[in-house]
Amino acid sequence: MIVFKWFFVAALVALSGCASVQPVPEKAGRAAPFDVVGRVLVHVDGRAVSANVRWMHAADADEIFLLTPTGQALAQLREDATGATLTSADKKQISGARAESLSKQALGWELPLARLQHWVRGTPMPNYAVEINERDAAGKIKRLTQDGWIVSYEYYAPTENDGLPRRMEISGEKQSIRLVIDTWRKEAP
Repeated sequence: MIVFKWFFVAALVALSGCASVQPVPEKAGRAAPFDVVGRVLVHVDGRAVSANVRWMHAADADEIFLLTPTGQALAQLREDATGATLTSADKKQISGARAESLSKQALGWELPLARLQHWVRGTPMPNYAVEINERDAAGKIKRLTQDGWIVSYEYYAPTENDGLPRRMEISGEKQSIRLVIDTWRKEAP
């Protein structure tokens, strides 16, 4: 387990500098609170990084844990009004103004947090141009293009997790992110 932990941290460090950072939306507003548990797979520059993820999105902060399959923290990313902080498995911290630039610096890939807090609910980021490329039979967005990113969705059945997204594929200029959501809570703890 320790070998896997250090391998993952080493892979994250090795990926540094591989993705381009796009401008961060400043006026999108915050999405309603939620708490999700799932898995993430990131492809950057021919490399792949995967982890379990726990994301608690509150009215005033985001806290994201990247975890091993046994639940040990590999990295913790927190963003609030004062900025963003990433804590690695060995408890080293780095800080930055926004999660987008900090994740690129520390992990080697951009986590488009300002956008993702809206996309994860199956909605476009407000106040920014969006192209809805495809909808399903129920009218839910199956694919959108916004701010240089393409987002594709698969949803839970309407009777499960209120029909919220269960799987997302997010493609940027030099990276892709697959987010599979196993558990949804509409309110963060």
